[in-house]
Amino acid sequence: MAKQKAALTLSLVLVFAISALGQSKPRARDLGIPFDGLPGRFNAITDVTGVEVGMTTLISGKGPLVVGQGPVRTGVTAVIPRGKDKLNQVFAAWFTLNGNGEMTGTTWLDESGFLEGPVLITNTHSVGVVRDAVIAWQLERMGERFPTWSLPVVAETWDGDLNDINGFHVKPEHVFQALDGAASGPVAEGNVGGGTGMIVQRPIRSASSSRRTMAAGTS
Repeated sequence: MAKQKAALTLSLVLVFAISALGQSKPRARDLGIPFDGLPGRFNAITDVTGVEVGMTTLISGKGPLVVGQGPVRTGVTAVIPRGKDKLNQVFAAWFTLNGNGEMTGTTWLDESGFLEGPVLITNTHSVGVVRDAVIAWQLERMGERFPTWSLPVVAETWDGDLNDINGFHVKPEHVFQALDGAASGPVAEGNVGGGTGMIVQRPIRSASSSRRTMAAGTS
């Protein structure tokens, strides 16, 4: 049990750094920079059987900020651990990385040790609308298979320096798009999905994903 929880904790850490499909620029390993370990086929969280990733990227406007108009640099990332067609729970745990990150659904993770749906990422001020939209998506797509209740896991990214975060540009349809479009395969990196407007130090950067293959029992 402890090993399984630790494995999913690592997966959730990776989730906070990833977005959706289609990589256009070479990665460090492609340029000959050596790294330890053996990567999987995609060198991404989607190397794990069943994991699907989808995204909606919202980019529009430029120039000075006009609240409600833009510039818009935000989006939604959805990670579905078992895929859209399965309802299996997965062991789950979480921890606070920087002390101020908002994430819904954590009380149930602590109580049960299970994750019962997708994990989504969006900007700080859109966590609420994304959470509600996940439940609406589950109701619509699952029908009679929908459980009695749902406590979605939605985490924030602060994109307020580049994005009109108070313009509330993320809508329920963007969440549906990310969830419906989730698939296995290569994972895009950079300013896409819920990490579109993220800044790390001086470079403008948001999303990345990586995976290493390990033998069973490796510590």
